[in-house]
Amino acid sequence: MDRKDVTWRGYWTACPTPFRADESYDADAHRELLEWYIDQGFHGTLINGTTGEWFSQSTEERMTVAENAIDAVAGRITVVIGCTAYTAREAGALAKHAVAAGADGVESTAPPYVKPFDHEIVQYYRDLAAATDAPLMVYNWVHGTAVDMKADLILKLADIDTIVSLKDSTPDFDQFCHTSRRVVDRLRVFGPYMSTAGVEQLKAHGGDGFIGGGSLWGAPDGKFWEDWWAGDEEACLVHARRTEELFPKLWLPGGWAGQYGGYQSQLKALMKMLGQPGGLPRRPRLPVDDPHALEEMRATLVQFGLLQETAAA
Repeated sequence: MDRKDVTWRGYWTACPTPFRADESYDADAHRELLEWYIDQGFHGTLINGTTGEWFSQSTEERMTVAENAIDAVAGRITVVIGCTAYTAREAGALAKHAVAAGADGVESTAPPYVKPFDHEIVQYYRDLAAATDAPLMVYNWVHGTAVDMKADLILKLADIDTIVSLKDSTPDFDQFCHTSRRVVDRLRVFGPYMSTAGVEQLKAHGGDGFIGGGSLWGAPDGKFWEDWWAGDEEACLVHARRTEELFPKLWLPGGWAGQYGGYQSQLKALMKMLGQPGGLPRRPRLPVDDPHALEEMRATLVQFGLLQETAAA
């Protein structure tokens, strides 16, 4: 397999997993959220990734979440299931389950916490690929794994037959551009193209999409890619510029955490303000509940036209 064997592209949501106040999984809210994503015109979704708080779920819960999401989407957009685990044995079991449930593919970071060497990362993905013949997305998530997978390593991973895609979340934009240029002819590359510098990268070397933690803008995120495919560069730049203005008011550089709390916690607080069914985070993540922080977040949404001034606090 290679990039030609899948049609993965456009704006995908890294879908939050909604939890109730008692920390139980809210399957109905999850289905409602996925329906909203489809209505907004998004092109795919990643379930049980970092934003999906896979780390706070048991194996059985991760399987339930995957099954519910796949059933809810019912083939209308691409669904890839995150299978990150400490060992390829565990990740492989999750991957087999996801494929049997109807997933379009699976995704995994390098093993977290371990800080593996390059040759160990290659073996991890070889072992994971051996568990299933499904298309596989490599996820470079430096903040969660303490390793930054660069171009030479990604090219080695591209030699593994079922690896077809890269989600590159390195905080080093120059490194991302270098990696993207070297691998985009072999892998579908998802990364920070939805910026003014990212548009230049798309123009010069190509690229496939972006996987964002949910979506605050809604339909305009998907339309960025529709505009790009239609050749409307200026429309893409308009959205890129306003996103670049909004982002630092809410998120820390590199997108790994919010200005007011953990990434998942802040995202879910913002989603609640916007009327999106995101539920609550689950421990170890805690909700953002400081009134001053919530008011500042709300004011930012109002400033950018995402909420009306009269919205109730």
